[in-house]
Amino acid sequence: MPPSTPAIATRPLVLGSTSVYRRELLSRLRLDFSVVPPEVDETPRTGEAPAALARRLAEAKAAAVARLHPGAVVIGSDQVADLDGEPLGKPGNHANAVAQLRKMSGRTVVFQTAVSVVCVDDGFAQHDLAPVRVRFRSLDLPEIEAYLRAEQPYDCAGSAKSEGLGIALLESIDSDDPTALVGLPLIRTCRMLRAAGVRVFG
Repeated sequence: MPPSTPAIATRPLVLGSTSVYRRELLSRLRLDFSVVPPEVDETPRTGEAPAALARRLAEAKAAAVARLHPGAVVIGSDQVADLDGEPLGKPGNHANAVAQLRKMSGRTVVFQTAVSVVCVDDGFAQHDLAPVRVRFRSLDLPEIEAYLRAEQPYDCAGSAKSEGLGIALLESIDSDDPTALVGLPLIRTCRMLRAAGVRVFG
């Protein structure tokens, strides 16, 4: 009779985030996890590239929560829209969202979504970036106004929800990790969780 495979002791899983979108995405994996809001200053540094900003904030969020929960596997993530090197974050209000969508009309935007998985007690840390290239249609102001009134995506980087009505604003999406555009690249996250000893299946 072959020897049994020893079970991996799964540490608690924590999502360091305030995003309802990331919480919903992680829930798709059917893992037990808790959510802890990270205390992180998200102000961009002078001259900081969008990809670098997303990476830094994802790592900072994971690290901030991991300090409070050193025995847990902690996930941190951040997304920054990159318009030719200009970072576009969450608009926060209607006027900013109109300005963002007018700026992105007819152009390609790279949504830089970073993810970080850490466990202090195990000395584990992995970080990755999932860029998603999105081509926006040419949008007129009445169309932008109608969309924003309908969906109010003021808490989304780039002012559009691709998983909702915002998909109608787009011409194309190019990605090797599709959920990255919504806020958490699940293919990369699963790979990093397996490396940290967290099994999605069994």
